[in-house]
Amino acid sequence: MKKIEAIIKPFKLDEVKAALADVGIQGMTLTEVKGFGRQKGHTELYRGAEYVVDFLPKAKLEIVVGDTKAAEVVAAIAKSAGTGKIGDGKIFVSTIDEVVRIRTGEQGEEAL
Repeated sequence: MKKIEAIIKPFKLDEVKAALADVGIQGMTLTEVKGFGRQKGHTELYRGAEYVVDFLPKAKLEIVVGDTKAAEVVAAIAKSAGTGKIGDGKIFVSTIDEVVRIRTGEQGEEAL
């Protein structure tokens, strides 16, 4: 099993959700996060004072899928989240050793 974590621009969330639904993803976890990479934030003017916004708002999706589905999910996220501009985000894929559904006690891919 693979855990796919995607950090994306918040306004791309609906497109990404639709793309994931098209490839059969039924569940995910969403966290509103802040961060920066090469984008390095920007400056803003507030009540006449200029200040630096280091951490920009992002959306973090977490999805756990079977090994065979991982590449398809990554491709769907990359295609739907991309704008071609700096700050589009990143996708991380890691291996999951075990999953247990608390309600039923199912384990492994059956718990997904």
